[in-house]
Amino acid sequence: MRESNLSSVSWTSHLRALYAIVVKDWLHFIRYPLNALFGVLQPATWLIPVYFMGKSFATTEGNVGFAAYTGTVDYMSFILLGSVLSQYLSAVLWGMGYSLKNEMDSGVLESNWMTPMPRALLLVGRTIASLGITTVNALGVLLLGWSLFGLRITGSLLGAVGATLPMLIALYGFGFAFAALVLLVREPSTMIDVGNTILGGLSGSNFPVQVLPRFLLPISLAIPLTYGYDAVRGYLLGTRTIFPLRFEIAILIGFMVLMVPLGYLIFKGVERRCRQFGTLGMH
Repeated sequence: MRESNLSSVSWTSHLRALYAIVVKDWLHFIRYPLNALFGVLQPATWLIPVYFMGKSFATTEGNVGFAAYTGTVDYMSFILLGSVLSQYLSAVLWGMGYSLKNEMDSGVLESNWMTPMPRALLLVGRTIASLGITTVNALGVLLLGWSLFGLRITGSLLGAVGATLPMLIALYGFGFAFAALVLLVREPSTMIDVGNTILGGLSGSNFPVQVLPRFLLPISLAIPLTYGYDAVRGYLLGTRTIFPLRFEIAILIGFMVLMVPLGYLIFKGVERRCRQFGTLGMH
């Protein structure tokens, strides 16, 4: 009974610490409201050239070449959804990777990790507020897309949420592995930018993956984001998906179950190595 009570107290204290991390990051966000505004306006400025480029290639019947791959001529809704989902990838990578860099630069990483709290919760805590902030920004981008670019969502919102959740959880596998890489190289900015570009490009954030060269397509199909983008678009826009939606959801769940423990094992192995060599707090 005593061990059970201690376990309960431990998890309660862990959750309180997790809550404190989230509140701290959220307060930091609302102290700088212009950052929130730029979080909405910046993606919109990237999408404006895409909008007019698509218009310039459209025929009187719409973007028929695009429709041949996706089953829809609504290329802007297709790209808007991909851009919004890509922000969650950035939130996980920046939340885990850059938080470690900030703690290294401040000289508090080792002292923070001496607290009786699992490393996984410390890392996850830094992403929860980021995901919440990203959701607020994403809603702003979608609202702006509806008013400026004619975003049209006609499908199942519940189905899209069901596809997004396992994709987000699977992303934590990437996040843990990326945090391990930050411990080794200690400079995350370039890696985050490169990682976002490569993962987003190979997953079809702004185009259907069917147009990729054949040697890249197997790599694309090995990334959970590919099925997340595809399934969400299939549910919301009725696009032609790579596989039937029920199979894509099953694939996403499989990635979720596999990638999170695998990414965390990689992180634990690298952390152990850094502690052995005394490089944990170096920057």
